Order: sequence, then structure tokens, then C-alpha cells
Amino acid sequence: MLGPVLLAASRSDRMRRVVAGAPITRPVVNRFIAGDELAPAMDSVRSLAASGLEVTLDHLGEDVTDKATALATRDAYLRLLEALKAEGLGTRAEVSVKLSAFGQALPSGGHDIALENVRPVADLASEIGTTVTLDMEDHTTVDSTLAILDDLRLRHPGTGAVLQSYLFRTEEDARNLAVAGSRVRLVKGAYKEPANVAHQDKAEVDRAYVRCLKILMAGEGYPMIGSHDPRLISIAQELAHRHGRKQGSYEFQMLYGIRTAEQRRLAEEGERMRIYVPYGADWYGYFMRRLAERPANLAFFLRSFLPTR
Repeated sequence: MLGPVLLAASRSDRMRRVVAGAPITRPVVNRFIAGDELAPAMDSVRSLAASGLEVTLDHLGEDVTDKATALATRDAYLRLLEALKAEGLGTRAEVSVKLSAFGQALPSGGHDIALENVRPVADLASEIGTTVTLDMEDHTTVDSTLAILDDLRLRHPGTGAVLQSYLFRTEEDARNLAVAGSRVRLVKGAYKEPANVAHQDKAEVDRAYVRCLKILMAGEGYPMIGSHDPRLISIAQELAHRHGRKQGSYEFQMLYGIRTAEQRRLAEEGERMRIYVPYGADWYGYFMRRLAERPANLAFFLRSFLPTR
């Protein structure tokens, strides 16, 4: 019941001020966010890489409403990629971008602005031996995001995209993207969507996830299983076996700070395991969606407000 409330709160400026201003919030946020700046994020990348894990980095920010901030997002990603290059981490870390942070949501020419801003990021990513994955946001952005994906893949065929199983359209999108060279991260979805475009029942979302996963595993692309759900992880491994996929022809992805023991277990079993590492000062929207996704995350947060004995 609290999920929709928290998703609504993720877009509330008033709640942003309340949560961000609470003294106890910062230690909890640190569990899920690898720092406000690039330096601590790079510390996390080095640590994860040293333990045999791979990384995708997200410089937090979304729903940008001015060109200057969109350009600042572009520049932040360029600095991030330069830092990865300097430390030789291009083969262990990629980057994830939200196109609304690159200007996609601007009222005039947002699509073209986002494409112009993300191109140099994709160029530099390719130069250092890594790639970009386009995060998916709410359903109104899907067509624009997939169109930008098509454009970027002309020069950078390894550019990836995210599909969200709770959207009714996603099975068809999965069929279109299950092609050679295509990289697709499949997630359940973390935005508040209306009933006319998305499944509302958790069990239906899970069943849709499995249907989409079957399409991707049977295809010629590179599936990226974005889930912490033990049942879905097991199903993914069974589907990989059924379709003759070797370890490394697909990967698992989990969020920084969540189910770390499971992350290590999968890596030790020989699975390719990538950690989604967010960083940056604009952490509020991301943080609230993580609370909405899993009751355990919310319980962890609320317990932090209780006095210690």
C-alpha cells in the first residue's frame, strides 16, 4: 500500500525538503548512494572491481528543465569517463544515463537536445572501451528513448537500453530488441504508472517479466537481468541453460547496497555480475523509488529513526 505513496513522494518538492533535511537520513542514504561526488564513487568502483564485480555508474539527476543543467549532466558524465580511463577501468565499468537529465523533458526540442548531449558521452565511452546504457523512465519517454537508442547504435552498436516489464508494450519492445549486438537490461519498473499502460498487480508484473525474459534469452542479443528476486534469478539461469547460453553471454545486475551476499555468490559461481552504482547530490528521487520497490528497504529506513539503546 505504501509503494504508490512513496512513488508520488519521489516527485514532491515538499517531501524532498523534509527527507533531505532529516539528520538521520544521510547515514541511510549512504547505504544506497556511493557519495555525492565523483571521488567516493570511484572508490566504490575500485573496491567492487577488485572483488570480481562489474559496475554501471549513474550520475544522479532527472527531470531537468533548463539547458544549462542538461549540459552540466553531460559534463559530469564526461568527467566520470575520463576518471575511468585514467584508472584503466573502462573494461569493468560502463555508465547508465537518464535522458531526462540530458534535456529530454525540456518543453521545446527536448528529444533533439538530449540526443545532442548524450552523443559525446557515447563517443567517449566507446573510446575508452566501455559503453552507455539508456535508463528507462516513465512511459511517456519510451518512444523518444528507443529512438535515441536507434540513433546511437548506428555508431555505437553496444549502446544498451532498459525495458520495464510492468508496461503492457514491453513484450513487443523486447522482440524488437532481441537482435544481434543489442544489450537490454530488463527490470520490473519503478515509476507510478496508470492502469491503462501498466500492470498494477505485483504477480502480473512478475509474470510479464518472465515472458519478456524468455524473449530476450531466446534472441540473439545480450540480456541483462536487473532483479534481486531469487525466483527470477533462478528462472533466468534455467532459461540460459535451456537456450544453450554460456556464462558471460548474459549478465545479472543488482543495485549498490542491496543483497550484497547474493551479488558475491553469483560472481563466485562464474556468473557475470554488475552493480548499479548511483552517485551525486540529486539522490532524492532515486532513493524514494528504492524505498517504494521493497518493503525491506522501507523498514531499514524507518528503523533508522528509532532511538538506539
